[in-house]
Amino acid sequence: MSGAVSGSRNMGFDDNNKNKDGDDGNTSKMASSHQHEGTDDEGAGGSLGRQMSEASLSAAEEEEDDDSKLQLGPQYTIKEHLEKDKDDESLRKWKEQLLGSVDVTNIGETLDPEVKIISLAILSPGRPDIVLMVPENGNPKGTWFTLKEGSKYNLKFTFQVNNNIVSGLRYTNTVWKTGVKVDRGKEMLGTFSPQLEPYNHVMPEETTPSGMFARGSYSARTKFLDDDNKCYLEINYSFDIRKEWAAV
Repeated sequence: MSGAVSGSRNMGFDDNNKNKDGDDGNTSKMASSHQHEGTDDEGAGGSLGRQMSEASLSAAEEEEDDDSKLQLGPQYTIKEHLEKDKDDESLRKWKEQLLGSVDVTNIGETLDPEVKIISLAILSPGRPDIVLMVPENGNPKGTWFTLKEGSKYNLKFTFQVNNNIVSGLRYTNTVWKTGVKVDRGKEMLGTFSPQLEPYNHVMPEETTPSGMFARGSYSARTKFLDDDNKCYLEINYSFDIRKEWAAV
């Protein structure tokens, strides 16, 4: 989840791609899109066609993700990882460093890793952290959070890894406004060994978009997956960008 939360810069509104008036590049695109939808010569049919094309594109991109799935080698338990290449000292030290203080006697025979996303947090300078606990069904009700336009923030993920090493943990995030996709991003979190204490992963700083066309309500879908495309959590939620932060 980055940018509200998507991993790409500013939820598709790139500060480095401003137009002459100083607005974000994607904000201008959204503005022209709204203006174009209001013209008389296109009509409702054209607007519906664009929305259908957007949905088709989204489906095609997700199918492309499935087609590009990596063909990985066989999976091993932690004990098998330690036994494999045990005569290679450099590999042995690397594995020990990766595993840290893992109690192999308790979890070494389990093949599939287990990843539980405990919470997501939005960190903004001078503000209390917005900690978002993940519901069991992964679908928060109502507006999950509100961000102030033009504000800087970082996302922090807290998660637990059990049973086995999770390889290539990443998240994908897609954001829509008024049914139009405005951002789609991916971010690699890394490879993690099981441990008793939860992991905390803080993302690089982002800036929320600003301006009339950036403010409003958004819907989003975020997934956490590994190299095998195993999905550990899918969150479907909505959020707002407003002139001010929500009252604490």
